[in-house]
Amino acid sequence: MKKRFPHYVYNPITMIGAAIASLCFGLIIFLFVLDFFSTEENTYMGILTYIIIPSILIIGLLLIAYGIIRERKRERQGKIREQRLPVIDLNDPKKRAMFVTFSVGTIVLMLFSAFGSFKAYEYTETDEFCGTVCHSVMEPEYTAYLDSPHSRVGCVGCHIGSGTSWYVKSKFSGAYQVYSVLFNKYSRPIPTPVHALRPAEGTCEQCHTPSHFFNEKKVDYTYYLSDEQNTKSNLSMLMKIGGGKSELGSIEGIHWHVNPDNIISYVHSDERRLEIPWVKVTSKDGKETIFRDKRAKFDEKNFNKDNLRTMDCIDCHNRPSHIYHQPDKMMNEMLSKNRIDESIPYIKSISVEVLEDKYETKQQALESIQQRIEDFYSSNYPEVYASKKGAIQSSIEVVKKIYARNYFPYMNANWKHFPNNISHVYTPGCFRCHDGNHVSDDGKVISNDCNSCHKIISQTDNSGNIRIDLNGLSFQHPVDLDKAEKLQLCTDCHWKKD
Repeated sequence: MKKRFPHYVYNPITMIGAAIASLCFGLIIFLFVLDFFSTEENTYMGILTYIIIPSILIIGLLLIAYGIIRERKRERQGKIREQRLPVIDLNDPKKRAMFVTFSVGTIVLMLFSAFGSFKAYEYTETDEFCGTVCHSVMEPEYTAYLDSPHSRVGCVGCHIGSGTSWYVKSKFSGAYQVYSVLFNKYSRPIPTPVHALRPAEGTCEQCHTPSHFFNEKKVDYTYYLSDEQNTKSNLSMLMKIGGGKSELGSIEGIHWHVNPDNIISYVHSDERRLEIPWVKVTSKDGKETIFRDKRAKFDEKNFNKDNLRTMDCIDCHNRPSHIYHQPDKMMNEMLSKNRIDESIPYIKSISVEVLEDKYETKQQALESIQQRIEDFYSSNYPEVYASKKGAIQSSIEVVKKIYARNYFPYMNANWKHFPNNISHVYTPGCFRCHDGNHVSDDGKVISNDCNSCHKIISQTDNSGNIRIDLNGLSFQHPVDLDKAEKLQLCTDCHWKKD
């Protein structure tokens, strides 16, 4: 058989490398054609086509080169080399054939590699890649994201933003994440906040401009008690969402915290930023006011400097896309939307109870929710169970959907592990600073007055009586606490620590 290439090409290592490279090249062409004509996007096919197989192909090419170099060295062992570099004589038909073949092949492979690199870049930027490649690890975050107000905003829009510098940083961070998944080194749940997250100015404020928020926004809430009648009450309030721009006049409002005329710095003493013992406000004229939590044992001369932050959007809106809803809140919402029949006795109470129980797996949870609610009504309310069996079953399905959306036993992910700082009922949120205990040296207090951020304009009590006052009402708790609500914070009762 006539050999087309120099004899040193025909060695086992080079031939194996050539076989690997050829096979991979053929597979890439085949999978690319499938991907091109496919009507559905397949993340795993993209990873295989543009990342994994090209990597193996490169290994094959390296084996080809290594085999040739090794074979030439073996031939020259014990001999004096007159020339250190091989001579390619294009007048030699064999060498000319080798040169042309490898030159054309290299150019073609470089073109495909460039295209593959671009496609690999595209796939690593997709939401499917971020959310589904690691299956159970990212399932909680991806599920919450798909049901969030930002479900149509790509993952990279918030986690990376524009420009190359943060893209490179994210990939270095992602390399460790891949390692932790492969070797089961990741935490359950995934720890938050994300420390390598781009500042809000480069992400949130590309769409949202705090200075454009002004006046007040009316919001309505419907509450149901956990009693037999699922007693209903209503509350309407005006949220003071302004304060982000001094030129608009009054700087009263929630977005005063990110007004460019103010710089608010704080130190947190825990990883989740729930405990804030020290706050500094720097006004436009440079005056500094420091507020210290009088209950906290904090040494402001000796603390971890990494825990010092300048407040931005994410300090309050810490879960804009990955929201895990509290069961009491979700039951209020489902009952108010008539997704669950409020005439079923104790439906809220039993639903919250089964949702908050601990389960080993999601399947176990769903089966237990079904069985426990059925048993509750068949045992305690047999007549109701017989007459409203359809409504009870429909309610059970809604409760199961609430669980599947907000609870992930495998990752220990739920609302308790991921507090939402935008409110102050079920998690500390605003009360991290606005608790009435942060005092300055001159006696100023960070207020916990409800009217600082919102004012109640109407409230319907459990008896159906309506109170209305556009100038603001004092909050009346649905359950009579004998004025204890004025002495306690909401979270003293409603926050269930993990």
